[in-house]
Amino acid sequence: MFENSNPWRMWIVSVLIAVMPLTFALPLKAKSVPAAILFLAGAWALLRDPETRRAYRRAVWVIGPATLAFVFWLANVAGHDVDMREFDVTSHILAFLLIAANFASPLRTAVLRVGFSLTAAVLGCICLEQHYIEGIDRVYGINNGLWGAIEFGMFMLVLSLIAVAQAMRRELRAGERLLHGFCAALGLYGAILTQSRGPMLAFLPAFATVVLIQSRRTGRWREGLLFIALGVGTALAAVATLHGEMLSRFAAVSEEVSTYSEQDATGAVRERLEMWRTARMAVEDHPLAGLGLNQFGDYARARIAEGKVNATVERYDHPHSEYLEWAVTGGIPGLALLVLLFGSALVFFGRYALHPDNAIAMPATAGLSTACLYALCALTDNVFYRAMPHSLYFFLTLGLAVYIGRQLSPHGQAGR
Repeated sequence: MFENSNPWRMWIVSVLIAVMPLTFALPLKAKSVPAAILFLAGAWALLRDPETRRAYRRAVWVIGPATLAFVFWLANVAGHDVDMREFDVTSHILAFLLIAANFASPLRTAVLRVGFSLTAAVLGCICLEQHYIEGIDRVYGINNGLWGAIEFGMFMLVLSLIAVAQAMRRELRAGERLLHGFCAALGLYGAILTQSRGPMLAFLPAFATVVLIQSRRTGRWREGLLFIALGVGTALAAVATLHGEMLSRFAAVSEEVSTYSEQDATGAVRERLEMWRTARMAVEDHPLAGLGLNQFGDYARARIAEGKVNATVERYDHPHSEYLEWAVTGGIPGLALLVLLFGSALVFFGRYALHPDNAIAMPATAGLSTACLYALCALTDNVFYRAMPHSLYFFLTLGLAVYIGRQLSPHGQAGR
């Protein structure tokens, strides 16, 4: 029973969960320590606690597809005789399936929500430092490199959306609500400094969804409009400081799309279109079994050598669309699995986002916004091939689903 739980354990587990998103974004060797502790604690809870196992069963809409994805890609690697090192990032799903058990423990939820919001603020400050002190045009964080700007922007937007939802909770003290709002603004500003078009476009419907859900639950529509104004104002302020660079990047999309051809595939958008054409070729060649995990790059370079694909995409190992990635490397079954992974999470979290109990509605809103942003970003970018965004998605969606499953228990109330 939760009432008899060790309060020290409650605090320790809560703090460890709260710092996990920050560890994903930092290049520190010690960042594996919280994950290792939570992994062992989660495995123990699953073995010893029947209520934790029942929480998993209630969260099967999210737990099931993630488990299936782990098994599918393990079989894919074995079936295509791909080097097991290619399975490294994907194998982390298994770790997060066990770490999620900690969300069924009694938790200090205030520690979690403040920790997640502060992570958005810390990463936003890192972006400010990179842009205004180091003079980096497109900031990318400290755990990525230049090619990681897109994923880093998406990472911060996810945490900013969670902070927005917390800032709209009328039952929280005014000081804490202001803290969440400030952290959300910092995270959003930092994400804009990455100049990542896909995540910013995906953020708009996800942000509107969060605001509308919270406005509907609280009946405070004027406050919802205020948050929309705050979000738009923060975005405009950040765009204005970029001296037109962000606007130029958006303006270039239409021009590059209209002038793309198989002979002219130079430029970020044209290269994407060429990669998508190459991906379509791969799916047509291997519709059922796919090429094998992380094998798109080799396929593309082989087609370049045959003169069938423009050489501008030779440096890319992924097609810049998670949906095409799963279709190319896992065939049509792989694509169907990704749609199931996102779709089931959206259905599960969407079902509880308007629940009258905050202990259920708030984690559901956080899970819904996370799944929504990833599903939209996946249209034009790879969202799972780097450890940082891959870890954040499965950590949040699996953990929040199990937390909701525990709250749905007759005993309920996994923390305060």
